[in-house]
Amino acid sequence: MRLVVVGNGMAGSRLVGEVRARDPHLSVTVFGAETWQPYNRVLLSNVLAGSSGPDQVRLLDPSWYATHDVEAVFGSEVVRVDRSAQTVITADGRSTPYDMLVLATGSQAVVPPVPGAELAIPFRTLDDCHRILEAAERAERAVVVGGGLLGIEAARGLAGRGLPVTLLHLADHLMERQLDAEAGLVLGETLTGLGVDIRTGVSAEAILEEGVRLADGELVEGDLVVLACGVRPVTGLAKDSGLSVRRGIVVDDEMRTEDPAVFAIGECAEHDGTVYGLVAPAWEQASVAAEVITGGKALYRGSRLVTRLKAKSVELAAMGETQLTEEHAEVVRFSHRARGTYRKLVIRDGRLVGAILLGDTDAVGTLTQLFDRGGPLPGDRAGLLFPGLATVTVADSPVLMPDAAKVCQCNNVTKGQIRACWEAGARDVAAVASATRATTGCGTCRDAVEGIVGWLCEQEGISA
Repeated sequence: MRLVVVGNGMAGSRLVGEVRARDPHLSVTVFGAETWQPYNRVLLSNVLAGSSGPDQVRLLDPSWYATHDVEAVFGSEVVRVDRSAQTVITADGRSTPYDMLVLATGSQAVVPPVPGAELAIPFRTLDDCHRILEAAERAERAVVVGGGLLGIEAARGLAGRGLPVTLLHLADHLMERQLDAEAGLVLGETLTGLGVDIRTGVSAEAILEEGVRLADGELVEGDLVVLACGVRPVTGLAKDSGLSVRRGIVVDDEMRTEDPAVFAIGECAEHDGTVYGLVAPAWEQASVAAEVITGGKALYRGSRLVTRLKAKSVELAAMGETQLTEEHAEVVRFSHRARGTYRKLVIRDGRLVGAILLGDTDAVGTLTQLFDRGGPLPGDRAGLLFPGLATVTVADSPVLMPDAAKVCQCNNVTKGQIRACWEAGARDVAAVASATRATTGCGTCRDAVEGIVGWLCEQEGISA
């Protein structure tokens, strides 16, 4: 059987790896429109900030494909899917037949329809990153348009390089999809203290050589303009081939489209009315699709999202229904704006359905477990916000953490799995990452993994 994968980003490359782990003989061809080896898009903000180089965000070693008998075609965009002939056609005329096809085409940056938009640089790909860094070397001031996750990470990264940065955002507070108004305010004050000038409730009317003109006529000066205005699923191939497309390519619980030979996963896929824009759901979907493609049984039932901001000196985690008020749920909150700290729990029917942790996030391990499992909460609500006062198990302590505790949300890796691979000989973080993929997603679990490995080594009296 011949498997063709269109898209070699975080979803497509994971799918290929998952398939090959299950079936060493299946014929696999993967097409990537970018010339780069697959890389971790989540960590591009680290490249922008200078804390990681391009090689450090690579997902697979270049030799992996040959070693695992996978045909990888880079820099070759698939422009048509002929479902009747079960063939994909590339821009250079190559025709490749398939028995099973996976669309992992991801998303593309939204470019607002304003005059001069071509003067700005979107922040989406590794090529975009290089363009921004090249422009930043000769720029005197930067403007970032968009105050969501990517915009904040871009602004913080550029400010960390010593470039004055103004962040423009249309909504009244930052990250309005994940945060309530007070959390957005505290986050804005934190970023201001790190050198980012925050302007919310403003609309860009035009992009000029000298900056961004707002709807009220004001000019926000900047000779580098970065766009982080969101993304939209890339669905053209599916739509042109007659597949059902709403916001994304419509799939069932097996990640199949209405054509049983065609699957879709990642940011281009719409499951049960939802298009997920984070890495963990994409990798969960890849695992399900790989199992089905190789003859197994698996169902995708949706994902519980935990958003982590990856910006130096800014700790933020948000999960679930953060916008609910006291009218619809039990809400427990603590705010200390002078320290940039905001914590909020949203509880319904005795279970955690949402949380925001900004600033010191020592409670994030415990709360993520409670949110992910959906189990009943202890009566000590304040103890959940401040683990040092709590009688519940704290996830940050390797000694007390149960083996079932999930350490790496992106890859669903538990403490027990880390312990098992350590006992099998993986005695450092790199070896654990190779065996379990922990730390290879958003990277925020690295400290926890290091702590567990260090603790295990300490118990046996060996050096980590």
